[in-house]
Amino acid sequence: MSLYGFPRVTADLDVTIDLGDVAPLALIASLRKAGFTPRFDDEAFIEAARVIPVVHDASAFPIDLVLAGEGLEQRFLNETVSARVSGIAIPVLSPENLVVTKLLAGRPKDLEDVRELAAMRELDHAKIDALLELLEEALDQADLRPLYARLRRN
Repeated sequence: MSLYGFPRVTADLDVTIDLGDVAPLALIASLRKAGFTPRFDDEAFIEAARVIPVVHDASAFPIDLVLAGEGLEQRFLNETVSARVSGIAIPVLSPENLVVTKLLAGRPKDLEDVRELAAMRELDHAKIDALLELLEEALDQADLRPLYARLRRN
C-alpha cells in the first residue's frame, strides 16, 4: 500500500518467493547467515503452511516468506510491476492483484485498503472482476465480486 501512495505502519512484510529447486531448509540456512532468524524451521509446518516466518535480527522486523505454488501465487509473480525503493527496482504486486489479495484477506483494514485503491487509482476493474470470478468458482463462494462492487461504490 505504501508503494501505491498510501503510507502504512505495518506489523510485518509479506514476500512471495519461488524457490525453484532450492529446498526450504537450504533457504533457512542462508537466511540465518544473512541475519534472519526463522520463527519456525519445522519442515512439516513449512510444507503445510507454505510460509517461512522469519525475523530480521538487527531490526526485529518480522517477514513472512510465502512459498509460491502453482496457481494464484505464480500468477501474481508473473504479473508483478516494478517499484523503486531507495533507488532499487523491486517487483511488487500489481495494484489489481493487490486488490484481490486484500479482498481474500477480508480484514476490516484490508477492505479499507481496497476502498482507497479503487478510489485513487486507475485500476483494470474487468481484470479484477474476472480473477474474482475464478476464485469464487474455485472456493465455491459467491461473495467476492459483490463485495468488490460495494467497496467501489463507497
